[in-house]
Amino acid sequence: MQKLSNSIQLAHCLLKDRLVEANIIVDATAGNGNDTLFLAQNAKSKAKLYAFDIQEQAILNTKKLLIENKNNINLPLENIKFIHDSHENINNYIQAKIDVAIFNLGYLPGGDHEFTTKNDTTLKTIDKILNVLNINGYIAIVMYPGHEEGLKEYQAIKLFVKDLPKKAFTVGWYKMINHNLNAPALCWIEKVGEYA
Repeated sequence: MQKLSNSIQLAHCLLKDRLVEANIIVDATAGNGNDTLFLAQNAKSKAKLYAFDIQEQAILNTKKLLIENKNNINLPLENIKFIHDSHENINNYIQAKIDVAIFNLGYLPGGDHEFTTKNDTTLKTIDKILNVLNINGYIAIVMYPGHEEGLKEYQAIKLFVKDLPKKAFTVGWYKMINHNLNAPALCWIEKVGEYA
């Protein structure tokens, strides 16, 4: 049975069914590769998966994890593109419509905490993906309000998504209310209609 004790587990649970049909999948923040691995394990074999990270160490960690688990994933490794660049430049790498995207914001676990995602580039990337997201496509965004930049992202994303048109998007916001106030939170976006 799938656990739902944190925001990442819930994000994975919500994405799992959609991945069965997804053709273009994006991990906007590869980090240590755990989300990329989950996506590759649950995607159909003909899907294409793009894993972005601005830190070279994150890309190396993600590649290593995927290679170590190549026998436990549905995707052939050649269908996974590891992109050492900011997710803000997503349009330079993907010209097709996107079906599923995940953001796991903050800093690289075990890495330098000076390098963290920033609310301005994160918002730009979310907006770019919303514009090319297929109908019935999903975006999951895991946020960490427990550190200064993470709190800025959390607040900026909340302001941005609350005004998305309901004819085009359904937006959910998940935060555990019996945990620390700084516990990770999840924003969930489903595209339900055309977005101009």
